[in-house]
Amino acid sequence: MSQIIRKAACVGGGVIGGGWIARFLLNGIDVAVFDPHPEAKRIVGEVLDNARRAYGKMIQAPLGDEGVLTFHDDLATAVADADYIQESVPEQLALKHRVLAQIEAAARPDALIGSSTSGFKPSELQEGATHPGRIFVAHPFNPVYLVPLVEVVGSPANAPATLDRAEAIQRETGMMPLRVRKEIDAHIGDRLLEAVWRESLWLVNDDVATTQEIDDVIRFSFGLRWAQMGLFETYRIAGGEAGMKHFIEQFGPALAWPWTKLMDVPEMTDELATKIGDQSDAQSGMHTIRELERIRDDNLIGIYQALKANDWGAGRTLREMEDRFFERAKDGAAEATPDYAAPLELHQCRVPGDWLDYNGHMTEFRYLQVFGDATDAFLGHIGMDAAYRAPGRSVYTVESHIRHLSETKAGTKLSVRTTVLGHDAKRIRLHHEMVDDEGNVQATGEHMLVHVDTSAGKASPMQAPLTDRLSALSPGQRGLVAPDHAGRPIRDIGWPVAEVE
Repeated sequence: MSQIIRKAACVGGGVIGGGWIARFLLNGIDVAVFDPHPEAKRIVGEVLDNARRAYGKMIQAPLGDEGVLTFHDDLATAVADADYIQESVPEQLALKHRVLAQIEAAARPDALIGSSTSGFKPSELQEGATHPGRIFVAHPFNPVYLVPLVEVVGSPANAPATLDRAEAIQRETGMMPLRVRKEIDAHIGDRLLEAVWRESLWLVNDDVATTQEIDDVIRFSFGLRWAQMGLFETYRIAGGEAGMKHFIEQFGPALAWPWTKLMDVPEMTDELATKIGDQSDAQSGMHTIRELERIRDDNLIGIYQALKANDWGAGRTLREMEDRFFERAKDGAAEATPDYAAPLELHQCRVPGDWLDYNGHMTEFRYLQVFGDATDAFLGHIGMDAAYRAPGRSVYTVESHIRHLSETKAGTKLSVRTTVLGHDAKRIRLHHEMVDDEGNVQATGEHMLVHVDTSAGKASPMQAPLTDRLSALSPGQRGLVAPDHAGRPIRDIGWPVAEVE
């Protein structure tokens, strides 16, 4: 699986910059960092810890190798050989101009430069630039390593091909780039957030609601709808069978009522700032920032997994990112040259805490997940990639037999040893053995796979390269002794016949 970006540079490693670093790094991209803050390494390291934890819980595909992370004492060295540079310095236009000038002076001529600015227009950032056409806005949302949207904003100085390339790079890291049609202060997302923020400040200022009450209104009502369907589609449903037109006819007149104060904002006095700060402390001050970040991440992951099950919204973006991880793992497996006279070790994973059941052991369906991922790794090894599947060819599992042999605990590193028990023109019979890092067998799985023509919906003969690679491994695998339990059904246990008195 080819990558369109090999190395990124991140200038600034705070909340947003650290999120970019994690997003690039965990997607296998090398990252060079410049941040003069004396504790930059610690801050970035803590963000990375959270990101690794989140990806381990969220991504079901093998994560593969991370990129190489380096810190640099000067900006020029950090950006010198990067394909893409993300600037995430504070929101001060003069500072951004100075930093962008330094980046331009040291970067490769073909390197793209994205700015994380939440408010400035690209034409403002490009003022005084030597090559303004490669500078654009790439505005993400926190946490950058989890939230997929990035607003890509260009000016007349940016060629469409430049922004197309920028979007392709963002997609490579699992982002969902949104091309903003016109330059405008604060782009799209922050303008919407600003409207809710202004109204919330009035509600606190006028003692109508506390910070917690406002957050509760959002997270227990329309926030749930917005998270999976946005604003307009939510209102379309509210219009009933007549749709959006009916909704506007019904609720449009309310726009003339003096409900909101969006054209005004309360003065941010010391008194109002203290009130907001005190209420916020009472609301969530029992948690550290890092604890709140992990709670936020877990909640987001739960929403994403639900959306992924429906192939909807941000869940579709997650599925597409997982597909890239699976393809990368298959590529690595296909390139490996294992000893075919021994079981193949093509898949590894570590048991996360949320895989446990009420007994404190890995729950039943996770065993099948591990074996399924091992099957995918094997199929990748023999050449079943996206190109092979494109004409409508695939391999389905039609029968499985799992033996649970040990109580697999959280944190256990698992390897799967795979043996081919046999194959013919349409079928492959696999045996998986799941072992911990001390070699103890945790479970075994036996699976019958069938090659299918997905458009016809029936079994079909395998094609190259699957046939070629199966032929190459068969002599070595035939020399292995099949385990005694292979092919054995579950032993019958019948109910005793009741005696008739």
